[in-house]
Amino acid sequence: MFDPIVTNGGNYTVLELVEKYVSLKTGVRHNTVAGYKTVINVLKKEAFGRQRICKVRLPDAKAWLIKLQQVDGGGYSSIHSIRGVLRPAFLMAVDDDLIRKNPFGFELASVIVNDSVTRETITRKQERDLLKFIREDNHFK
Repeated sequence: MFDPIVTNGGNYTVLELVEKYVSLKTGVRHNTVAGYKTVINVLKKEAFGRQRICKVRLPDAKAWLIKLQQVDGGGYSSIHSIRGVLRPAFLMAVDDDLIRKNPFGFELASVIVNDSVTRETITRKQERDLLKFIREDNHFK
């Protein structure tokens, strides 16, 4: 029977697809490479990473990201980074005619809660006190 999602090469696993995607990225910064390795390590530990890309549907992708946050305790920023690698990897699979639709082509905020907290390094009062100290101190002025 014809699977409407698979065109010819949907036998890659999610992990294999990401590894292929990462191998094609050249000239990226050290921190970007470290981020890619982190995503690969997550996929190696997860059953989702062993799933065939032709079997991954939109609800599966959403459910996995929800699991990462609610069950595994992953932060929004970490999950955002993971999806930031999976989305273009699956887009590459679409472009290569391996699958027809990108299951990660959705807004992340519509699926998981953004629990990120904006932090200030110092408060306004601390900033004023520091600047006052620098102005008035004999050594720093």
